[in-house]
Amino acid sequence: MSSSVTSFSDGAAYEQYMGVWSRLVGDEFLDWLATAPGLRWVDIGCGNGAFTELLMQRCKPTSIHAIDPSEGQLNFARTRPGAKGAAFEIGDAMALPYPDQSFDAAVMALVLFFVPDAARGVAEMKRVVRPGGLIAAYVWDWLDGGLPVAPMDALMREMGYPPAMPPSVSISRMSNLISAWTTAGLTAIESRPITVQRKFTDFDNFWNGAALSNRTRIILQAMGPAKMEALKQTLRETLPTGPDGRLTMTARANAISGRAPAK
Repeated sequence: MSSSVTSFSDGAAYEQYMGVWSRLVGDEFLDWLATAPGLRWVDIGCGNGAFTELLMQRCKPTSIHAIDPSEGQLNFARTRPGAKGAAFEIGDAMALPYPDQSFDAAVMALVLFFVPDAARGVAEMKRVVRPGGLIAAYVWDWLDGGLPVAPMDALMREMGYPPAMPPSVSISRMSNLISAWTTAGLTAIESRPITVQRKFTDFDNFWNGAALSNRTRIILQAMGPAKMEALKQTLRETLPTGPDGRLTMTARANAISGRAPAK
């Protein structure tokens, strides 16, 4: 498992790079789920708490337990004013630290492809949710151009610097998500793509955020100044920039939900 993809420790940097994207998709995702208030939630792989905050603000939960393997991310999450009341805890998605049937809903937001054994991660969500409870996730459509930085990734590959892939990247395809939910024995399975757009004030605003990710930063360092500048210039010339200099980027996620079987 490549640490350049799976290691996240700087909550503030993650916020600038991915937190905004996470909330954009998360809003659409929660609109789609349309859950009742008063549920007990577990947010698995909560990172810096961007999606946890959405859950708290929009879903009126009875409780939220949010776990992540990074203490640095959790420390940032605990500072979010909108996430007050959530319990942020160190935890492993493949061995959740909760008894069976502890929650009404389990969710992974932009996480499942980072879980080394995705099937085990889904099984753990099912285990900790009550009969009839919700098991849901969304993931970037990584292999089919859905990443927020897909054009940047493609250009780096062309230049001979392929970005690292997460350990379970194949789960990002909708067909594989549906298969995972079906194999886990979940019921009432529904799925949909979610496409969102984000506007940047200018190219540098986009670049400075994208360059903060571990996987991108490592590649840029390996490239050296000359090749990095060539990458930057090509992106500047090809990305969709409006007359006012503002840059609009599009990303696509695949979302899925199901229910734990009723006993």
